[in-house]
Amino acid sequence: MTATDPLQGLPDDYVVTSQAFTKQVYRDVYPAIDPSNPALSQKGKVVIVTGASKGIGRKGFARSFAAAGAKGVVLVARSLGQLQEAAEELTKEFPKTQFLPLACDVRSETSVKAVFEQVRAAFGAADVLVNNAGANDEGKPLRSASIAAVWEGFEINLKGSLLMVHELLNHVGTTKRATVINVSSAMGFIVMPGSTSYSLSKLALTQLSQFITMENPNVRAVSIHPGTIMTDITPPWLARFSKDTPALAAGCALWLTTKEAAFLNGRYVSANWSVDELVQRSSEIVDGKKLLVNHTGELAYEQMTND
Repeated sequence: MTATDPLQGLPDDYVVTSQAFTKQVYRDVYPAIDPSNPALSQKGKVVIVTGASKGIGRKGFARSFAAAGAKGVVLVARSLGQLQEAAEELTKEFPKTQFLPLACDVRSETSVKAVFEQVRAAFGAADVLVNNAGANDEGKPLRSASIAAVWEGFEINLKGSLLMVHELLNHVGTTKRATVINVSSAMGFIVMPGSTSYSLSKLALTQLSQFITMENPNVRAVSIHPGTIMTDITPPWLARFSKDTPALAAGCALWLTTKEAAFLNGRYVSANWSVDELVQRSSEIVDGKKLLVNHTGELAYEQMTND
């Protein structure tokens, strides 16, 4: 391991196999998560995707939800020009879906509130929120990192998602059902040089899903590791591992909105994992309290009762 290449010498599939919860792993879309699968239909639904001007948001989530028949897809990012280009491109491919490009800085409460006001005016209410906007680290160890840059990761990865969730919860109230997909990362569970901001903010984002579901029975929330995908924030050392497709992450997100995936409410999943195997192991996952942020080791009460 080196600061410039912490995974030096490891095979190209290491990032997938080392984090595998299911025997079968995938790097591209497959039948169970294909948008053409009728079981994944999003007909009549309105979906909000942050970070939608490029990368996974544009090429993955927005495209796949439209392909699954969503009534409306709200494209949210800071660059209105890029959003308009995305909306035009996607409209040509999916003319039955209405694409609404909205410029927004997810770090700004005023900006986020304006998004939901425009969503209500255009569609009435949203059904799905994909918290996809994100930022990476400088790649420097904490000693030499810019604290402003470190905190910027928290502002976008965590605060931005918190603001979007806060407004969604008030938007849907206490009875309308909705789903939140928090785009987290396996890096949230990994301690690696130069990843302080990204790893810590993504870990907190993963835990956020449990708080959402605990306090809001009408809202499902799942944290998803989207896979290892080449994007404009991918560090150079990770490039050779970045062989997953945007469609993989998006297809998994589609599936997570279905009734079949209800047992994963509040939990963490990787897009690489087989959803068919997850369903087969649903009792094990729920009864064993697996795929939740937790700790290991015996606490005081357990030690006393084991004497």
